[in-house]
Amino acid sequence: MTAAVRRRFVPAALGWAAVAAVAAAALPHASADGPPAQTPPPAQVGTFRSGIDLVALNVTVTDPSNRYITDLGAEEILVFENGVRQEVGYFSRTNLSLSVSLLLDSSASMEDKMRTTQEAASGFVQSLRPEDQAQVIDFDSRVSVVAPFTNSKADLEKAIASTVPGGSTSLYTAIYIALRELKKTEARGIEDLRRRAVIVLSDGEDTSSLVSYDEVLELAKRSETAVYAIGIRSKETTGTGRGYGQADFALRQLTTQTGGRVFFPSSVDELRSIYALISQELSSQYLVGYTSANQKRDGTWRRIIVRSSRAGATARTRMGYYAPGG
Repeated sequence: MTAAVRRRFVPAALGWAAVAAVAAAALPHASADGPPAQTPPPAQVGTFRSGIDLVALNVTVTDPSNRYITDLGAEEILVFENGVRQEVGYFSRTNLSLSVSLLLDSSASMEDKMRTTQEAASGFVQSLRPEDQAQVIDFDSRVSVVAPFTNSKADLEKAIASTVPGGSTSLYTAIYIALRELKKTEARGIEDLRRRAVIVLSDGEDTSSLVSYDEVLELAKRSETAVYAIGIRSKETTGTGRGYGQADFALRQLTTQTGGRVFFPSSVDELRSIYALISQELSSQYLVGYTSANQKRDGTWRRIIVRSSRAGATARTRMGYYAPGG
């Protein structure tokens, strides 16, 4: 990688304010079990209006066999905010383009897993469509943006192959930076709509971030980005050690809050199928929008629950959002 493409963030040299400033300027703009569900022709209800008055949700719906349901109508999606039913003003089954941040742990403990990890991540890149874009971030003691947002699969695969294991783990800093970069891809209109996701892979606890877990969680709750996490556990470490317990909890909470999913494979041989499942899920979601019946601009946290009226269907989305301030 050339110096122009590889940008590094060194937590040991940065205070909190510096981390925030660097993250804001980091880059230029640039399977469930069973057969996959069949995607019906696009369906759309209402007119998308970008802005603070619209709450936009990416909703995943599965059947009792954990297969994705992709043929719901708008009337089959029920949205509740703080227990109050909301009127769905926008509903789409259109398979929107993606903006994805791929985060790869390149700490020393990944040495024996690195090649398989790279191959699995490259497999995900191959599933991207021409209209999708992704970036690659690898992290150890430092956080490196090895590919800015691009739709070039060759550039993304080259970046993935460039990761070399060594150092400790700056997991929280990496997620923080990814969320800030994806914030730049927010839609200004229907023609700009994208699904945004972070896919982070790590095999251990955070050991060197200056950004705290609470700060990352708060940023995740304020974003419209789904976090998907893959926590690799070896046979020697599964279920042992306080650090792994903390790492597991952090990944579970981040993914639950944002409507993503967490996976804990016992072998790196499972990685390819996990990346394929995430790709399938991202292409099976609904975009649902509503304007809150609560017009108070009080900056409070509002809990969201999404249900489906179809028998046996389970819906999942982010857990809530902060209302606009006064």
